[in-house]
Amino acid sequence: MPWKNGGGETTEIAVFPEAAGLSEFDWRVSMARVDGDGPFSEFPGIDRTLSILEGAGIVLDVEGHEPIALTRQSPPHAFPADVPTTARLIDGSVVDFNVMTRRDRLAHRVASLSEAARSEAGSVRLILSAGGPLAIDVDGRSIMLDRFDALLLDPAEHARIGTSTAASAYLVTFRPV
Repeated sequence: MPWKNGGGETTEIAVFPEAAGLSEFDWRVSMARVDGDGPFSEFPGIDRTLSILEGAGIVLDVEGHEPIALTRQSPPHAFPADVPTTARLIDGSVVDFNVMTRRDRLAHRVASLSEAARSEAGSVRLILSAGGPLAIDVDGRSIMLDRFDALLLDPAEHARIGTSTAASAYLVTFRPV
């Protein structure tokens, strides 16, 4: 789908409520290819976390903050989506992983699975395989995710992630505020 500001395209991975548009979602997870420098779309009342999945990276300039270089090795970077933000490519195109929540309803956390190898029940979670195959056990069922596949877990499900590829995956957790 097109970016809100028309500057590119994004692949929506998941959104809640299901089929919510850009002004109605409580949370949204997406990936986007960024081919040029420019502004980010602004989303009033939204918090955002960005990670780099492919490419050399970007320099993110969020109004009121020091510019920060984000690369594949950088931890996920959280910032408000309702302040002017621009990105400058470091060396060519990137693919980013973007998580957003409506701050008066939900909070989110994005962590590399090298930091959080076990996904606890009790909240909605999404796992994204950012690298090769990722083995996940969900309540006794074996699930294999390929690169850029995602798995949405409901609050009652328990998941254990295989440790051999955990460094190339992200765990997103959503909680009410």
